[in-house]
Amino acid sequence: MATQAPSSQHTPTEAFQRLLTVMNTLRIECPWDKKQTMESLRMLTIEEMYELADAVLENDLEEVKKELGDLLMHLVFYAKIAEEQHAFDITDVLNAVCDKLINRHPHIYADTTVNNEEDVKSNWEQIKLKEGNKSVLSGVPNSLPALVKAYRIQDKVRGVGFDWEDKQEVWNKVEEELAEFKNEFDMENNKVIDQDKAESEFGDLLFSLINYARHIGINPENALEKTNKKFISRFTFLENKANEDNKELKNMTLNEMDVYWNEAKSKGL
Repeated sequence: MATQAPSSQHTPTEAFQRLLTVMNTLRIECPWDKKQTMESLRMLTIEEMYELADAVLENDLEEVKKELGDLLMHLVFYAKIAEEQHAFDITDVLNAVCDKLINRHPHIYADTTVNNEEDVKSNWEQIKLKEGNKSVLSGVPNSLPALVKAYRIQDKVRGVGFDWEDKQEVWNKVEEELAEFKNEFDMENNKVIDQDKAESEFGDLLFSLINYARHIGINPENALEKTNKKFISRFTFLENKANEDNKELKNMTLNEMDVYWNEAKSKGL
């Protein structure tokens, strides 16, 4: 006899309880769900995060809703596994995050005064240090992609005042790093003088560009991903047009491919 599924509910509390009930049932009765561990879920959770990020960039709210549900299911799954190990349960998770948010917003729940967003971020970092964090940067995950990590590092140290206030100073640093990167090339012979130093200087240049983007309100990860999507769209158009004309890309000149590329641009791709 099939297990009866819990009925759809309307309030947030009832809907959340429905998810908990479904997860409890799957953990007992489904062969796949029974086998899962935190380690086996890890990569799947990362994949769900990227799918959510894609939906946000595409401004596809229906897909955002779907991916939020998938991610919420994963969070409940981790808590269920921890409960089986007598470590903590979902109630502990929810209470802990509520306690943290209340403690880190003293301008709302206590008598601290703030004037702007920067004051809030500064208080946040100072409170984290009081809570036992050994460094402002200890909250930056080691496994973050390098571009995202650079942005988070810069944003966090700004919270304790380690940052330029003048955007021009930041741009001057970009130009300085670009000059140092160019110095690692022998332009006349079109070669790199020292590969390791060139790589190091290129990293410095990227870091400074990310810093400038942050100062002018651009998220570099979002900006680069939008460019990736734009390139893919245009190149796919190029491939399709070449195929329609019975041409192979490997036999075409760059100028010939540019005709299709510019057509893609003219179509707004």
